[in-house]
Amino acid sequence: MVGAAVVVPVRGLTQRRDTTGQRGDAGGGVTLDATARAYRVTPGGSIQAALEAAAKDPTNKTVYVHAGTYRPTAHGQALIWFNRRHDGITLEAVGEVVLTAANPAIADKKAASFPAVVNHVVYFGDGISPKTVMRGFRVTGANNYSTGTGRISPIESDEVPKTPFFYLDGGGIKIYARSYPTIERVEVVGNWTSPCGAGVSVEHLGQMLDAAVFRDCIFRDNRTQVTGAAFDLLHGSRATLDNCLFVGNIANVGVDYIGLLTGGEYHAENGSGAMSVFERSRAEVTRCTFTGNWAGVDDNGTGSTYVKSIFWNNTAKGGISTGARYEIDITSGGGVRESFIHGETNDLRGTIDRAANTFDPPDPRFDAQFVPQAPEYAGVGYRPVAVASRVRSSR
Repeated sequence: MVGAAVVVPVRGLTQRRDTTGQRGDAGGGVTLDATARAYRVTPGGSIQAALEAAAKDPTNKTVYVHAGTYRPTAHGQALIWFNRRHDGITLEAVGEVVLTAANPAIADKKAASFPAVVNHVVYFGDGISPKTVMRGFRVTGANNYSTGTGRISPIESDEVPKTPFFYLDGGGIKIYARSYPTIERVEVVGNWTSPCGAGVSVEHLGQMLDAAVFRDCIFRDNRTQVTGAAFDLLHGSRATLDNCLFVGNIANVGVDYIGLLTGGEYHAENGSGAMSVFERSRAEVTRCTFTGNWAGVDDNGTGSTYVKSIFWNNTAKGGISTGARYEIDITSGGGVRESFIHGETNDLRGTIDRAANTFDPPDPRFDAQFVPQAPEYAGVGYRPVAVASRVRSSR
């Protein structure tokens, strides 16, 4: 089994302060800033080392990652990972921070997955509660790389069962078992996986004790072989999405080999959307915008809600399904309310209450940030959020 990517062994991590008590070397390119009550990571440093330091520290539970690109230094299952011991940590970007699965210097140039060298950029595992926060990053570079099989994994407890999708799905972010992080102002862009969930894959294994929360996030230009180009909720999972943007995500770029092996292709005629919600799962979506994707949302879950959201012309090319492009394909459409819906096919199953929504509204006239300029859209859809001042966290 190939170990997870890490710069410095966790066992070698020490926490030292300088004589001023303000900053000290915590090892692995990690600095403890006592004034900010936080660990800091600069390019060349190890984010995982900082997470391990914060996990052991009863006081300093914030990790600031300073501007730059952070990539794996070895082949493995994740660039960074959170487990129960990391619960309650806030991981926050300071400036433009890119987390990538790619490292062309060590990747196999002949492999289809080149230049990726990890399965997931970020992994949230069993025992993570909503008080664990990730904020302000760009997550990219997943390219259908996969290593590891079976029960034993360097990034998750042996007691937690591992499905094949533990390894395969969630190229950008994988959320697994009893894991309910809060993710804010994160852009998940340019990831590719097979079969599902290139941007984000949530797999609670039926343990829907809480929801994974996504707030003010962007999902852009992610691709999958089969379902959930940007986001999937696998069977028995739950997520809340507030003020998020989905654009340019393409599913169904190849044959549904999972369906062929298990008795039937999934949504064979019309394919899957930027977000796929599987049976026994629930999505709670508010003020989000889906536009320019291969399709909008396919939802076979129970109790999902889509409120004050925009579904506009999800008719992009790129998939192999032969049926019509659609905005929403939902088994139970009673939770779709106050939303604006227009495309080649608005309501694929005819389950949405037309009186509670606006079908075929005027052109929203999106600006460069996908903010609708048409006055009818004043209270619906995604709006970009200005990055708060980080004077407290500037180096």
